[in-house]
Amino acid sequence: MKTIYLFILGIMLNTSIMFAQLKPVKYTDGNQVLNGLAINPTTKSNNKPGILMIPAWLGIDNASKAIAQDLAKLGYYVFIADIYGEGNYPKNTTEANKIATHYKTNYTEFQKRINLALQQLVKSGANTDNIVAIGYCFGGTGVLEAARGHLNLKGVVSFHGSLARDAARTNETITTKVLVCHGADDPYESAEEITAFQQEMRDTKADWQMIYYANAVHSFTNPEAGNDNSKGAAYNEKAAKRSFEHLKLFLNEVLKK
Repeated sequence: MKTIYLFILGIMLNTSIMFAQLKPVKYTDGNQVLNGLAINPTTKSNNKPGILMIPAWLGIDNASKAIAQDLAKLGYYVFIADIYGEGNYPKNTTEANKIATHYKTNYTEFQKRINLALQQLVKSGANTDNIVAIGYCFGGTGVLEAARGHLNLKGVVSFHGSLARDAARTNETITTKVLVCHGADDPYESAEEITAFQQEMRDTKADWQMIYYANAVHSFTNPEAGNDNSKGAAYNEKAAKRSFEHLKLFLNEVLKK
């Protein structure tokens, strides 16, 4: 028993050291306390480019922390948003599905929480007019809502995010550049939803791209998702690396370094 305890403690300590550069940031939405994470670039520029990250439906996880650190090494200010707030963090996927569905349905609340996190990124040092938002799964849905909500962003990048949207909503011009990184075999996005999303992009006059990754399903960027595609969500190393390279190309195009 003692050996197991020491092993777990060692993992916790190593994880804490690994993500030591990420600084906790407490902020609020009215009476609701939110807990984000910020990291400054290792090399700074006069243009102070920033990246707002919206994590997957379980909240801030190791995958988002690792990507934030990689982006900081590339010269970006990064802030990982807390959408749910203290006391509302899901303990499992069932709870995550329930709370994520709430924000997808009540999209103006979603947009507000994203905008509050965006303000924290600016406070951390990023140039308010030189920011891109990226998101994973639930967060990928969020950054598309940020574009639809006309948040002050140069671009948004959605990784395996839901593309579905209430067809009754009115289309408005989208001026934010959009990149969607999508698993070609993702079972959670129907052909009808993909077609409707692409038509939305055309109707809103968006500058958009959608890239498909072969043999990739949902959550293909997350190493903790396992490797069994039959479950519908699994890590795909090749797709993860390729999509990160596509992210870097997009950032180089839309942000000033």
